[in-house]
Amino acid sequence: MTDSGADGPDGGSTDASRDVVVVGGGVAGLTAAVFTARQGLDTLVVDPGESILRRNAHLENFPGFPLGINPRQLLDRLDEQAAGAGADRFDGRVTRVATVGAVDDAAADDPAANARPDAAADGARFVVETDGADPVRTRYVVAATKNEVGYLEGIDGVGIVDRGKAYVDVDERGRTGVDGLYAAGRLAEKPHQAAVCAGHGAEVAVTLLEDDDAPFYHDWVAPEGYFTDRGRDVPPGCEEIDADERRAREAAALDAARERSAEPHPDPQETHPSLED
Repeated sequence: MTDSGADGPDGGSTDASRDVVVVGGGVAGLTAAVFTARQGLDTLVVDPGESILRRNAHLENFPGFPLGINPRQLLDRLDEQAAGAGADRFDGRVTRVATVGAVDDAAADDPAANARPDAAADGARFVVETDGADPVRTRYVVAATKNEVGYLEGIDGVGIVDRGKAYVDVDERGRTGVDGLYAAGRLAEKPHQAAVCAGHGAEVAVTLLEDDDAPFYHDWVAPEGYFTDRGRDVPPGCEEIDADERRAREAAALDAARERSAEPHPDPQETHPSLED
């Protein structure tokens, strides 16, 4: 995925605004980013590269891999897929998410802050702060950080559930009590299964798109004439391709699968932090 660079997730401008910021680059967060970016929303994933899935020795029970897959390789493929859909990535940690009104009120005496666009101008609901980088304004936030919730403290309407580990209280579609703020995967109390968390990331993203009043989203490709030969328009998010294009895409997919599976993953096996020297 495209790294937004050392200057920060906004390319160095404190006035930058995104449509979606996904906090966390595990299976839930990356899957959500695939769906929002593919629909055309300007999407940024902020993640320090510490997904708990990297500690897994071999991932099983994930659809499409009957013999399992190296979990670090799966995360790399999801990262590549999100980038291909148009998402950016910033390698860092989110330290705080605040509503635009709270940030602007706190900075009311700061001339530079007063010069920034307000929520009515750029549509931003939130300001996302990261370690060592400029803040980013965004219309939507998807929190997907397993049990890390400190960056959400202070947001009125976010319910934190303590069950020995912290979770975010959400409805059946991943919405929190704050408009525009969602939680996905383990953070939303989904089972500790990669496939379930990936599916929930997709569901949360589709929920976000529905709440954004985006056109109905079909995430698939149809053979030529599937819609048009029946006198129907091709739905948003869908396309028709002819036989030559279908064969070309299949060949590219096969080549990519062979290339990415040809060698063992280069990263060393990770373990629980308490066991590290």
